[in-house]
Amino acid sequence: MSVLALAVSGVLVVGACGGGGEEAGGSGDAAAAGNSTGPITYVQGKDNSGIVQPAIDKWNAEHPDQKVTLKEQTDQADQQHDDLVQNFQAENADYDVVSVDNIWTSEFAAKGWLQPLTGEYELDQSALLEPTVNAETYNDTLYAAPTTSDGGLLYYRKDLVPTPPTSWEEMMGMCDIATQNGMDCYAGQYAQYEGLTVNVAEAINTAGGSILSEDGKTATLDTPEAKAGLDALVKGFQDGSIPKQATTYQEEQGRQSFQDGKLLFLRNWPYVYSLAKTDGSSTVKDTFGVAPLPGSGDGQPGASSLGGHAAGISVYSDHKKTAFEFLKFLQSEEIQRDWLTQGSAAPVLEALYDDPALVEQFPYLPQLKTSISNAVPRPVTPFYPAVTKAIQDNAFSALSGSKPTDTALADMQAAVQNAIGGK
Repeated sequence: MSVLALAVSGVLVVGACGGGGEEAGGSGDAAAAGNSTGPITYVQGKDNSGIVQPAIDKWNAEHPDQKVTLKEQTDQADQQHDDLVQNFQAENADYDVVSVDNIWTSEFAAKGWLQPLTGEYELDQSALLEPTVNAETYNDTLYAAPTTSDGGLLYYRKDLVPTPPTSWEEMMGMCDIATQNGMDCYAGQYAQYEGLTVNVAEAINTAGGSILSEDGKTATLDTPEAKAGLDALVKGFQDGSIPKQATTYQEEQGRQSFQDGKLLFLRNWPYVYSLAKTDGSSTVKDTFGVAPLPGSGDGQPGASSLGGHAAGISVYSDHKKTAFEFLKFLQSEEIQRDWLTQGSAAPVLEALYDDPALVEQFPYLPQLKTSISNAVPRPVTPFYPAVTKAIQDNAFSALSGSKPTDTALADMQAAVQNAIGGK
């Protein structure tokens, strides 16, 4: 899967199906069954960059009696989600290992569809970046093995801003540089889709706020910190620091504006780096830099929303022992290194971000490590589809000026609380 597909399909789009409120564990018989070895199927979104089948080929060469077959879904994340739901509901034993966006894990775990990675299925995750593990943990139990990650980065014009800003306030103070050069100042992803949840969550978390309580049972948007985060974005639109057309921006519109030399600062994913360097139409090939997202002014970087995917074992699999070994294989240094070098997929192994040869090949790795290390998963709840809709609807109203910030935040608080079951 290409980094663009990973960032857009896997991270920034979510299916419309709502989560259920069932307790984790589902069918106890299913969870206990299938403790054997044998051929399995690995299900994931379309392998656009061609990195998954070569990994499976390596596995199959070493495990001729436990072969893995790749089943590719579409490249649309909502369709991937719905396909998994339908096959879990049908108790399809042929979906042995499934690739899940990290915002789906709690939904699938709560419905009892994923094998808990405990006991004989316990995985050593100590070498992984901690936020990637937290994102796959529900009710203090790991349900999926992180396989790829992602974090937001700040792209900036280093010819105009030699030292990147470390706080939002500092960055907004540099917008006169954009004005003097006939450019827009800053943009992220503010169209009414999953990317808006990503950007709004980053603003709220960076300001010290949160969307849900740690147990996921209470909306926590009625705080000064959450208001400060949303206010920062609203003010940016009001004073023109963020162009009004950014309410139509997904990843590609912002990338194109930055590559065309029309934008001083851009929040986007790592996939932009190689395109901005190599696209024939890019006007900034030698004039842009990469930095962590700006923070709140306390010396800490901004809190990126965490992207990425994980591999989970279906409770209905007949060959869970093989599935478990395949999870370990996907997390191995060999495969993690292959996926980075062959497909630019952000690894989950922390040590790879400090490898001098890899940093030379991918100069943004240190900044990406900072981003992921300080990242916050989007709300961990089995009701995520309804929660993200509540955030998008009300945040978009605030950014587009149809609701005052206080009203939008109050409505968001009520809608999120309603989505997770009220009080």
